[in-house]
Amino acid sequence: MRWGFAGIATALLSGGAFAQTHGDWATYGHDKGAQRHSPLSQITPANAAGLAPAWVYHMRPATPADAPKDAPRDTNADAQRRAEGLPDMTAGGAPTGPRALRSRFAGSEVTPLVVNGRMFVSTPYGRVVALSPDTGAELWATAIPGPGQPSLRGVEYWAGDAQTPPRIVFGTRDGRLIALDAATGAFAQGFGDRGVVEMKTPEILNGAEARFYGMTSPPIVYGNLIITGSAVQEFPAKGAAGDVRAWDARDGHLVWTFHSVPRKGEKGYDTWAPGSAEGRSGVNAWGFLSLDEKRGIVYMPFGAPTFDRYGGDRAGDNLFGTSLVAADAKTGKYLWHFQVVHHDIWDGDLEAAPLLFDAKVKGKTVPAVAVISKSALLFVLNRETGKPIFPISERKVPGSDVPGEKPSPTQPFPLITPPLGRTSFSIKTDITDLTPELHDTCAKWIADNQMVEGPIYTPVHLDKVTISFPGLLGGGNWGGATYDPAQRLLVVNTHDLGQVTKLVPSKGPLPFERGQPSGRFRPDNSRLLCQKGPWGRLWGVDMVTGKIRWQVPLGISDEAPEGKKLTGRPNMGGAITTAGGLTFVGATDDNRFRAFATATGKMVWEVKLDAAAHATPMTYAGRDGRQYVAIAATGGTFLDSPLTSDTITAFALKSKEAGQ
Repeated sequence: MRWGFAGIATALLSGGAFAQTHGDWATYGHDKGAQRHSPLSQITPANAAGLAPAWVYHMRPATPADAPKDAPRDTNADAQRRAEGLPDMTAGGAPTGPRALRSRFAGSEVTPLVVNGRMFVSTPYGRVVALSPDTGAELWATAIPGPGQPSLRGVEYWAGDAQTPPRIVFGTRDGRLIALDAATGAFAQGFGDRGVVEMKTPEILNGAEARFYGMTSPPIVYGNLIITGSAVQEFPAKGAAGDVRAWDARDGHLVWTFHSVPRKGEKGYDTWAPGSAEGRSGVNAWGFLSLDEKRGIVYMPFGAPTFDRYGGDRAGDNLFGTSLVAADAKTGKYLWHFQVVHHDIWDGDLEAAPLLFDAKVKGKTVPAVAVISKSALLFVLNRETGKPIFPISERKVPGSDVPGEKPSPTQPFPLITPPLGRTSFSIKTDITDLTPELHDTCAKWIADNQMVEGPIYTPVHLDKVTISFPGLLGGGNWGGATYDPAQRLLVVNTHDLGQVTKLVPSKGPLPFERGQPSGRFRPDNSRLLCQKGPWGRLWGVDMVTGKIRWQVPLGISDEAPEGKKLTGRPNMGGAITTAGGLTFVGATDDNRFRAFATATGKMVWEVKLDAAAHATPMTYAGRDGRQYVAIAATGGTFLDSPLTSDTITAFALKSKEAGQ
């Protein structure tokens, strides 16, 4: 057998707008609807144990001059580290402890693309490269002049038109949109200024500093449009806009802009206290957009407004903060929205790609979109109207003791699918019992700091250290979910990494700021967490009933006692499914890459890598007749996994096992 195409017919039937006809992986989510499901079926639960590395590519170039030592600091990443209570690296020092030692390597979260016999990769070493999918050999490598790196999660492919050859398009961390010739890697002539479009335009900056604007995720292509989100500042509250924009893929001119914070006279403007919308930053799509190409709809997941821990200066629900917005992909015209968090003061960003699939409702096929991000709550909506497919209820949530803060009295909750992660913590019953020593350390830390508990959507207290679940890295994150249309199963990895912090009076510009202690819910310099496990999970959710079909711990704690290592681990990155009945996922900070039987959640293969694979894998058909599964493994992310590698590894069955 050279190829298994059993899944193609299924994909066409249940997701016709997204189906592909061969073994490429042509966009970040495999298809524009972000199902991340491949029709390839050569690798199965029965033979996955035979997977072995077929080739390894090192992203770090051999030339020292190209190493990242001269790269400028990522201002936004530094600000985010401070916001999450992580060790400050801006003074040139290294964070302490085993999680983030200085390294000659740089972190990557890239998912390669494979199109027409080429693999395209953005690297954290200032380069975009094309590789042979069969061997990993470089076909071309293009240096991207700084200071900003190419977006660390990957690139997008534009197929070209009658006059223009195919291009690779991507943003940079310093706010440039770049197009390269897909065949040669040359900067695309006729696109912007010699292949580069300046995205930091005056109307987007709002008079703020340009250094806060850039891209960390790839754009998405619709026809001849390149649709872009952005990464903007976490603080201060006023600054660059998080608008989504569309650019012509041929010459780079701006086609449309969607205002993520409505201007006066636009829908949603009245959800902001008078004057508080003007110049507001945040509300940006820093993760992944998705598309219903057939219907011409783009789905935009927006993050929280700035400042995302205190909103006394922006009373109201604050649309389109932490909302999913559907818009006409040709014009950017608003169609509908669903706000996941009203008046977000928990940094509950939506950043994962909205996942499009066709649901079965009372025997009828209904176009659906599933959204899950930091809240760990899964919402399933009709993607034409925004109306719930699985019921949703507005429930009362706790109030705030911070002067001037007016949180929303209610938040939306799904009624069928339970939270896919921890959403509360009890000091009395939930402190870890992994070991007596760890229990006592955590109990003393909680008592010494007089920490207080509360359910999801408990506002951070004034002068009281608040234990929050989910934490700032969420239950889910940008890794999002994958969907197997044959099994009508949504698969998603989440973690339970709590956060502790408090608000204290500030000298400005806002009246309150974060106080100390502030950080993850674990002892200093420990990888072990302070609550009972599991600490990371992989879930299979039935998309006919909305109920959990299975859940399993995802990841092990190597330092835990024998017999207790299967704790689940914090994870960052996503999973993919295949028509071969497999789910592949790295993501965990234990350096493992795993395959599970999608039907049951049973692990069928595991390999240890040189670093944590905080990326989403992909799979493709090689020209040699084999199915490959590729994953980047470098460490890094806000999990502070050690930066110990620079590899992309492609795994495959040996020729005999693959039927060659």
